[in-house]
Amino acid sequence: MKAVGIVVEYNPFHNGHLYQVEQAKEITGADVVIVVMSSSFLQRGEPAIVSKWSRTEMALANGVDLVLELPYIYSTQKAETFANGAIAILDAIGCDYVNFGSESGDILAFKQLVSFMNQHQTEFNKLVKEFTKLGYSYPRATSSAFSKLQTDSNVLQLSEPNNILGYHYVKAIKEQRSAIQATTTLRRQAHYHESTISPHPIASATSIRKAIAETDLQQIEHVVPKQTFNLLATYKRNYLTLHTWEHYFDLLQYKVLSTNREQLREIYECEEGLEYRVYETIKKASSFAEWMQEFKTKRYTWTRLQRLATHILTNTSKVEMEEACAFVKPSYIRLLGMTRNGQTFIKKTKQHRETPLITKFAKAEGIQAQIEERITNVYLSPLQKKHQLHEMRQEFSRSPIIY
Repeated sequence: MKAVGIVVEYNPFHNGHLYQVEQAKEITGADVVIVVMSSSFLQRGEPAIVSKWSRTEMALANGVDLVLELPYIYSTQKAETFANGAIAILDAIGCDYVNFGSESGDILAFKQLVSFMNQHQTEFNKLVKEFTKLGYSYPRATSSAFSKLQTDSNVLQLSEPNNILGYHYVKAIKEQRSAIQATTTLRRQAHYHESTISPHPIASATSIRKAIAETDLQQIEHVVPKQTFNLLATYKRNYLTLHTWEHYFDLLQYKVLSTNREQLREIYECEEGLEYRVYETIKKASSFAEWMQEFKTKRYTWTRLQRLATHILTNTSKVEMEEACAFVKPSYIRLLGMTRNGQTFIKKTKQHRETPLITKFAKAEGIQAQIEERITNVYLSPLQKKHQLHEMRQEFSRSPIIY
C-alpha cells in the first residue's frame, strides 16, 4: 500500500484541507493518507481551539486514514525544527510521499531552492547575523538575507509561510536521507494571513478562528465540512468553551509574577533579556491581547513571543527541550486515530517499523513523553474541574479513534 503524508494542525479542519487531502491522493496515487497533527499547542504559539481528539475525528471523517501526534517538542518550534520532527515521524511510519500546500505549486522549484541554499549557506548565515544585529526580527532577517543573496529571479521566494515550510520539508527529507518523495498542492483562493471570510467555500484557518471568536459558529458553516461544524458545536456545548489564549492568561500571569527572573531566563526561547520585559509588561495587563500589544517589539514577531508565552505557561526549559530534540528520530509514534484502511496499512507495514508505535499514552516513555503529559494537563486547565480531571485520566488510557 502506498501512503502519502501531510503535516497538519487542523485548527480546525476546513474545506481547504479537504481539497488538499483529495489532491494529495490524486497527485501521488496513494492508497492511504496519513497526517501528523500538532497536539495541544501549535506552531504560532497558540492553544488548539479544540482537543486533538476532536480534530482527529474531523480528519478521519474527511478522507484521512491515519492520524499521528506531532509532539509539543516539534509542534511549537520554528519552521526548521517543526519540519524535521514531522518528516522524521512520517519516515518512521513508512510514508512513500509527503504533500504540502504552497503558493508555488511546483515541487521542482522547492528542490532547486534547497540546492541553491546548500551552495550559499555560509554566506546566507553571515547575512542573517548582520541583519539581526541591526534589530531585524529573525523572519525579516532571513528574508532580507535571501533577497540580498539571490541573483537568479527564477529561484522560489522565501516570503510566503507555506513556501517556507515546504522548503524545510524538502530540506529535511534530503538531510535525513529519507526515501520519501515530496509533492505539493497549489493553494486555492484564501491566503494564509487572510482574516475575513468571503462567500467562497475556501477560507483561511486564521479567518475561521477570528469569525468563531467574534461572532458564532454559523458564520463558518459554508467553509468547513459538516462534520467539522458539528464537532465544533459539540465541543463547545460539552465543555462550554473553545480554547483561546485568553482562557490561559490568568495562569500565565500568575506563573510569571511568582517566578524570579533567573528562573524565567531558563525557559526555552527566553533570550536577550526578554525575562525582564515579560515581567514588566505582564503585571500591567488585564488580558492576553493587551499584554501582547505591550510586549511586542520590532525585533521579535508576534508568533515568536507567543511561543515564548507557551513555554512559560508549560514551564518548558531550555535544558529539557534541548535534551528532547537531541535525537533525530522520535522516541515513539503515537497513534490518535485510524480508519479500517489505516488499520490495514499498520498491519502490513509492522515488520518494517523500528520506532515504537503506541496506541495508549501509558506506554510512552522518556523526556518526550514527560513534556507531553505536562503540556496536556496545562491545555485542559480551562475546563470545568469535572471535565478536566476526566480528560486527564483519559489521556493515559484512551485508545485511538477508529472511524
